Amino acid sequence: MLIYPAIDLIGGCCVRLSQGDMDRVTRYDATPTELLARFAASGASSAHIVDLDGAGEGSPVQHSLVAALAKETPLSIQASGGIRDASHIDMLFGAGVSRVVIGSRAVTNPDRVKDWIKRFGPSQIVLAFDVQIAQFGQPMAVTHGWRRASTKTLWNLLDEYADSGLEHILVTDISRDGMLSGPNTALVEEIVSRWPMIKLQASGGVGSLEDVAVLRSAGAGAAIIGKAIYEARVDLAEAIRACA
Repeated sequence: MLIYPAIDLIGGCCVRLSQGDMDRVTRYDATPTELLARFAASGASSAHIVDLDGAGEGSPVQHSLVAALAKETPLSIQASGGIRDASHIDMLFGAGVSRVVIGSRAVTNPDRVKDWIKRFGPSQIVLAFDVQIAQFGQPMAVTHGWRRASTKTLWNLLDEYADSGLEHILVTDISRDGMLSGPNTALVEEIVSRWPMIKLQASGGVGSLEDVAVLRSAGAGAAIIGKAIYEARVDLAEAIRACA
């Protein structure tokens, strides 16, 4: 299982949110450049960077910063947030980003996103589905920086992409994001059971090395870890060694 240490950006600063709430922000003193250097020193091969301003605004806000970071780090960068047009994807790939994550558009305009998967290649595109677990356990999609609810379940959306060649998805249970309370293992297991051919990146809730081991056992192909690394709940180097 691959470990993606995560950097969330607001106004150029490194932050973490609790349950996707922009009013519950924890800010960290380290710069994005410093964090990427620390990740590389710990043995990471990749990092996940999110333009939270862009995710909320619905258009790129910090893509220039993300592009600069991608150029200066030896890590493979997976970039997310505010990607609404093919030109945004072109710019990020041109700057050296290795993989682009499509969030809200993957929910609101599947036909356009299917075209992007075909144009850029399924290995280069990740579809991010942020979900709230509703009554009867249904994972309901939310969009636009977790501010808008959708009537589509995760299962509806994956069915829509069944003929697209989709290879990578990133699923976040937002009730657990930033809470360090453990991942939604049941959801991970159900995704892997229903769609074993898709590589799942699991996000939300990791607070210990035991949580990392649980995700690996559940079949996740990758884990996105942020706050637990920043607050020394998870030693990144140890997690990478455990998942090698």
